[in-house]
Amino acid sequence: MPPHIAHDPDHRLWVLSGPTSSYVLHLDDEDRLRGLHWGRRLTPEQAASLLERPLPRRQFEDPTDGALALDAAGGMRYGHAAVQVRFADGVRDLELNWTAESRTDDTLVLTFADRHYPLTVEAHFKVYADTGVLERHLVLRHTGTEAADGPVTVVRADSATWTVPRLNGYRLSQVHGQWGAETQLSRTELPYGETVLSSRRGTTSHHANPWVMLDDGTATEEHGRVHSCALAWSGSWQLTVQRLPTERVTVSAGFGHAPITWQLPPGAELRTPVSAAAYTEGGFGGASRAWHRYLLDHVLPHPGELRPVLYNSWEATEFDVSVEGQSALAERAAGLGVELFVMDDGWFGSRTHDAAGLGDWTPNAERFPDGLGPLIDRVHELGMRFGLWVEPEMVNPDSDLYRAHPDWVLHHPTRRRTEHRNQLVLNLARPDVAAWMYDRLDELLTKNDIDFLKWDFNRPFTEAGWPDAESDPEALWTEHVHNLYAVIDRLRTAHPHLRIESCSSGGARLDPGILARTDQVWTSDNTDALDRLDIQHGFSQLYPARVMGAWVTDSPNPYTGRSLPLDFRFHVAMAGVLAIGGDLARWSAAELARAAELVAAYKRVRPLVQHGRQYRLSSPGDGELSAVQYLAPDGTEAAVLVTRRARRFGHADPALPLRALAPDARYRDADTGALHHGAVLLSHGLPLRLAPQDNASALFHLVRED
Repeated sequence: MPPHIAHDPDHRLWVLSGPTSSYVLHLDDEDRLRGLHWGRRLTPEQAASLLERPLPRRQFEDPTDGALALDAAGGMRYGHAAVQVRFADGVRDLELNWTAESRTDDTLVLTFADRHYPLTVEAHFKVYADTGVLERHLVLRHTGTEAADGPVTVVRADSATWTVPRLNGYRLSQVHGQWGAETQLSRTELPYGETVLSSRRGTTSHHANPWVMLDDGTATEEHGRVHSCALAWSGSWQLTVQRLPTERVTVSAGFGHAPITWQLPPGAELRTPVSAAAYTEGGFGGASRAWHRYLLDHVLPHPGELRPVLYNSWEATEFDVSVEGQSALAERAAGLGVELFVMDDGWFGSRTHDAAGLGDWTPNAERFPDGLGPLIDRVHELGMRFGLWVEPEMVNPDSDLYRAHPDWVLHHPTRRRTEHRNQLVLNLARPDVAAWMYDRLDELLTKNDIDFLKWDFNRPFTEAGWPDAESDPEALWTEHVHNLYAVIDRLRTAHPHLRIESCSSGGARLDPGILARTDQVWTSDNTDALDRLDIQHGFSQLYPARVMGAWVTDSPNPYTGRSLPLDFRFHVAMAGVLAIGGDLARWSAAELARAAELVAAYKRVRPLVQHGRQYRLSSPGDGELSAVQYLAPDGTEAAVLVTRRARRFGHADPALPLRALAPDARYRDADTGALHHGAVLLSHGLPLRLAPQDNASALFHLVRED
C-alpha cells in the first residue's frame, strides 16, 4: 500500500498513513496543531469522526495540554513545551498562526508564524510506503531583517512531540548502561510527571540511547500494541516522556540539553534532526522488526551489502605495532576466512603509548619506514580488505598538532583542561578544525589503499568553551555534530569504496543519525560472551544485526576474566557482524581449525542474520536458554542461534518453538539432514542438541524443502 497524506480542508485534518498505521493531525480554531490519533490506519472519514468527541475539560486545566503535536510554550499549558524561545524584549510565550501548507505523496510541511514577533516554525513530516515509521523535524526561522529586531534565543526546539493515545496503563521501555555495559533493557511503569532521558556528554553516550517504547503494560515479545520513537542525533540529546494526571502521555524528542540555548539573529534558521516514530502491533518483536526494516531500507548508506568477517589487531598487540607483527596476524586471520583486516591504535606519529601522538595522522617512521603500503599490499595479497583505526576528533597534549594549535580544543581560558585517557577534544565546530580533519583524512585515504576506517571517539566533552567564536559559542554543541556529519559525507563521496565503523569507547555513539553515514557500529568494549547476550538483546530492540559489530576474543576474557568455550564465544558473536579480536599467535592449532569451521558456518547463514527478519525466541532474562531466529525475507531459510548458561538437575533441554515458518512446509537441517514439519516446529519446537556442560551453544540452519 503506497504512502498517503490525505487532507480534509473542511475539518482542517491531515491523515498521514503508512501500510497499517496512521497519524492524524488537526488544526483547532486557535491554529493549535493537535495529535488527534496515532494507531491503526484510518480513512479521512474515520479520522473526522474523532472530532465529534468532546475534549475533556477540568478547572485550571487547558484541554489541549498533552494533546498538541506542535507544543509551543504559552497559555495555560504547564507541562513540557517542545518549542521554547525568549524574544529580545524578554517575552517567552509563543502564539502561532498557521500560514501555509506544502504537500506531496509522502511529505507534509505546515508553516506557522508568531502573531507578533518575526519567527516562523515549519513542522516537517515524511511517511514511507513499506514501513509504519514516520519522520518529523522542525525548522525555526528568524524572519526579521534588521538588527533592531534583535536575536531570538531558542531555549528548546524538540524535533517532535508524539501524542500517545489513551491506554489502560503505561509502561516505558528504554535502555541504560555505562562503559562496558551498554544497552541494558529496562521496562518499568511510567510515573506521573516528566521522565527525562538524556545525554549531556556531547555524544549519544553509553548511559542511555535516544529511543523509547510505550505500551499498556501487557505487551509481550510477539503480542500487543507498541508506540515507539527515536532521535537521529549523535550529540547531546533529551527525550521527555510526560504523563499528566489526565492520563495523557506525550514523548518529546530533541537535540541539546539544558542550559544550552541557540541564538537566532535576523535571517538565521535552526533545523532540528529527525525524530522518527512507529505504531506497531505484534509486540516488542514486531516493533523491533519495523525499526530494523526502516533502518536497513531508509537510513544505512549501503543497506544491501553483507558486512565482511573482520579481524582487529588491538587485543593481540595493543601499541606494540610493526609491519612484521601485523603481517603475521594477517596471515593467521586469512587462514580463518577473515575478509577484512583492521590495524588498530599505535601506527601513527609518536603513538607508542596512550599519552602521545593523537592528532598526528602520519605513519610512525620507525615502525613503518616505507609507509603503510607494504602492509596494505600484503593484506590485499592475502585476499582481505584493509582497515585502519583513527580517532580524528581527539588530540594528546603531547602531539605536534596540539603544540601548533592549543586553541583548537574545547576550553575556557579561566578553567583547567581536563584530560581523560590523556586526551582533549578538538573543537570540530570550528571551520578550520573541520577543514584540517577532512584534508588530513582525505590525504591518508588518497595515498593509501584503505578500505575501512574504525572511527573512534573515546571521551565526552568537558570545558565546552569556544573563546574566540565569532558568534554564539554554545553553537559548538550542535556544530560539532553537523561538521562531523559533513566530514564523513565528504569523505564517502570522495572515496566511494570506503566503509566506516562508528566506535566511541564501545557503544557511546549509536543512533540513527550516525547510522546514516556509517556501515556498522562497535557495540561495546566488553567482549565477554555472557555479558554480550544482555548487551545484544537491548541493542536489538531498535537496531538490526546488520550493524552490530561482535567480536570473538581470548579466554579468559581480557575484561572480565571469565573463561568460555570457543564455540560459545563464536555463536554469541554470530548474532551480528562477526569479528575476531583475539591474539591468534596464542591460539592452538585445534582452536584455529575450529575457528575456521565456525567462520565458514557463519558465512553460510550471514545473509539471514544480516538481512533476515529477527525473532527473539528467548531472552537472556527468561532463564538459562537464550535464542534468536533469523528468517530469510522469502521464508525459505532460517538460522537459529541458541546458548545455554547451565543445565540444572540433569534436565534435558526443552524443544524451542520457532516463529513465522510456513506451517504446511518442511524444513531440513542443513547440518544433520533431519527433516521437520513447519507446524511441528511452530507448536512443539526445534529439538536442541546442546552439549551437556555449562555454557553450551549451537547454530541451526534450516532450509525449506519445497
